[in-house]
Amino acid sequence: MKKGEEPGKSARQRALAVRKRVKSRKPDFKRQESWRYKRVEKSWRKPRGLDSKMRKRVKGWPRSVAVGYRGPKDARGLHPSGYVEILVRTVDDVSGVDSETQAVRVGHTVGARKRVEILARAEELGVRVLNPKAVEVAEEEVGEEEEEAEGAEGGEEES
Repeated sequence: MKKGEEPGKSARQRALAVRKRVKSRKPDFKRQESWRYKRVEKSWRKPRGLDSKMRKRVKGWPRSVAVGYRGPKDARGLHPSGYVEILVRTVDDVSGVDSETQAVRVGHTVGARKRVEILARAEELGVRVLNPKAVEVAEEEVGEEEEEAEGAEGGEEES
């Protein structure tokens, strides 16, 4: 164990802590001249101009994206919770997920009824769902649809 490390922390947890610290010191990279012109969007583009002050790294100009701002290799691609994100679109996709290291994110194109089924299957297998609020909203919608369907069926029988 290295000096200053906490006992019982996994390599992944340490890497997440390092990534958080690195990210807090990282500047918000802005596209060159985006603060000057409305027509230029803020999203990052590499400065390529021949006389570009930003490309030349002139003092007083914003920082450019560089490899030194990168986080630790162990933490790349991980959700802030420490799990690897798995995108799920069907109920069968949940079955292949390792609940220890992976978490599920339900795709945005999945409908309300299938979302509820996916959540039920994930709960059964003990898999964490990263966007449960979307699923909770879907559960409410499915519940309302079922109530309406029962009401329509009851109305037909009375006639």
